[in-house]
Amino acid sequence: MKALTSRLRDRRLAQLLEPVEVGMEQMRACVSSQLESDHVAVSEMTDHLGSFRGKQLRAALVLLSAHAAGNEHPELPQVASVIEMIHLATLVHDDVLDGAEVRRRVACVNERWDNQVAVLLGDLLYARAFHLSTTLTSPIVSEVLSRATQRICEGEIIQAGSRRAFEMDVEQYEFIAAAKTATLYRAACELGAAYPAADNPRQVEAMASFGEEVGLAFQIVDDVLDLVGEQEAVGKSVGNDVQDGKVTLPVLATYASADEPVREAIRAAYEDADVGDRRAALRSACDLQLGVDRAMERAKDLVAQAIGRLDCLDEGPSKDALSMLGDYVLERKW
Repeated sequence: MKALTSRLRDRRLAQLLEPVEVGMEQMRACVSSQLESDHVAVSEMTDHLGSFRGKQLRAALVLLSAHAAGNEHPELPQVASVIEMIHLATLVHDDVLDGAEVRRRVACVNERWDNQVAVLLGDLLYARAFHLSTTLTSPIVSEVLSRATQRICEGEIIQAGSRRAFEMDVEQYEFIAAAKTATLYRAACELGAAYPAADNPRQVEAMASFGEEVGLAFQIVDDVLDLVGEQEAVGKSVGNDVQDGKVTLPVLATYASADEPVREAIRAAYEDADVGDRRAALRSACDLQLGVDRAMERAKDLVAQAIGRLDCLDEGPSKDALSMLGDYVLERKW
């Protein structure tokens, strides 16, 4: 049943991306060529990255945003390629930070090789992405993505300093989640609407906000899956947030509504040195359903807000696809 549901979701996504199918194929070919290396050791690692490509939503958002805005610039698949390569770099680095073992149902780079190699491979991906951006007609890609990369790194640094921060408010959580995840969604939609020049600033800002809100919803759902999802269904290591001391929205909501004995049990699941599987300890310590429900409500509100931004676009298949992608993010199990 799980396999059937997954196939149905994949088929639905393929249908959503039909308006930009040609551009997506060009993007994949471009990324593959950018990952080639004459060095066997590097080539083995970049070949392994092929297993991580997943749904390529961020690249798709570049092309769908462009198509919906009436932008048919021939370099857009390369713009999407830069976004996709930066995303791959963040995945490799994230797996090091999280101590993850599995992604897309295969071993992470840090697990198959080691942390040092994974960090260097992520750096290489960033370098190649930014080199590709310098070959494009407009400097806007380098400008937007240099700012985006800074924001992503700042978000990760702030999160690293916020471990076991149970009193953190929702605004601080969303600031971190937006920085480390929604930033690239924002950049994808902004560049799709703006490349090679922002001729319609109001439309560009609306699309950027759409990307930010969908990206934040994506991260909230990701945090829910890390807390209550199963690795087989999600396709990557789960429980890393709790193991690493990260207090995500469903935990914050649970903690805020709990009485002191339950709060004490939650803190113990995060902090006690003799706890092995912290996620299992947390799930035993409290009923997480209220926190999960509140987190998903927030994700739904964000998607509804994002879809409202699409009023700046003319009616058409790409606008419809963008709207449905918001719902797709809410329903995902991966």
